[in-house]
Amino acid sequence: MSRISITDTSLRDGSHSVSHQYTSSDVEKVVAALDDAGIDIIEVTHGDGLGGSSLTYGYSVENELDLVSTAVKVAKKAKIAVLLVPGIGTLELLKEAHKRGASVVRVATHITEADVSEEYIKAAKQMGMFVVGFLMMAHMADIDKLVEQARIMESYGADVIYATDSAGALLPDDVYARVAALKNALRVPVGHHAHDNLGCAIANSLAAAKAGATYLDGSLGGMGAGAGNAGTEMLVAALKKSGYEIGADLFKTMDAAEKVLLPLVVEKGKQMPLHDSNSLIMGYAGVYSSFMLHARKAAERFGIDVRNVLIEVGKRKAVGGQEDWIIQVAYDLAKATGKAI
Repeated sequence: MSRISITDTSLRDGSHSVSHQYTSSDVEKVVAALDDAGIDIIEVTHGDGLGGSSLTYGYSVENELDLVSTAVKVAKKAKIAVLLVPGIGTLELLKEAHKRGASVVRVATHITEADVSEEYIKAAKQMGMFVVGFLMMAHMADIDKLVEQARIMESYGADVIYATDSAGALLPDDVYARVAALKNALRVPVGHHAHDNLGCAIANSLAAAKAGATYLDGSLGGMGAGAGNAGTEMLVAALKKSGYEIGADLFKTMDAAEKVLLPLVVEKGKQMPLHDSNSLIMGYAGVYSSFMLHARKAAERFGIDVRNVLIEVGKRKAVGGQEDWIIQVAYDLAKATGKAI
């Protein structure tokens, strides 16, 4: 079996779970624990990537670039990664992140919009960064379209291509088919990022590994938007028990989750992701994970059930960056039911 590299995204996707309130002190503690545990790559930015701190996505308590600097300073072995979503992040922010020591960038686009990644992937390669092509909402396109878009990112110079289950909508067979198709079509390695809305994140990660993925994501305690991600400690345990070669130490990864991250979450008055009816509906409807907060606010504003909002958003095939549209969806639903607006 090929060695599998693990990216921990507690300090990026997990930022959604703490309303983007990580401090430099938090980052120092979490990175030190993950680095000591042997995690290969640690992702650090606002939950929506570089430039995400805003009224639309929620403000960070500290400048995310300062968090990147702290992570780089602490990590002895792990590479520090940033996420960049074209239209939210900019080349200027990417250059500054690289200047501060980030050596990996994950350039994320909607599954049908790989072409918008070109300038970012090429610029990152010119800087000498390791580049991941991150195709989000992989359930929203058929396999042929996924392969087509992956080849576009590969042609720009991406070092790895991910099939990203942003909404937690895929089942193990779906993941296996997508990863296997990418593995057969590409020259570069393939990765998978799972969300747990349908309770399948670990099973989906194992299916991805079986299909040939050599890059997998997790977050401590499953931190992340919606129902969260594959728990890094659970992913490490499952991969080890399945016989895959990984660099992470199971006990140290478990301790990083329970003794380091969890106390920080409790200290902030937050809680770990829950499998509730709202996150379940997100996965069932195939809705982008970060839509939860926006959908909940919109549902409360117009006095309607958040589950109906999420289902309707899924039907309209809303994608990342269209969070403002959720207000219109909720308005339309309220008006259709005759509610006073």
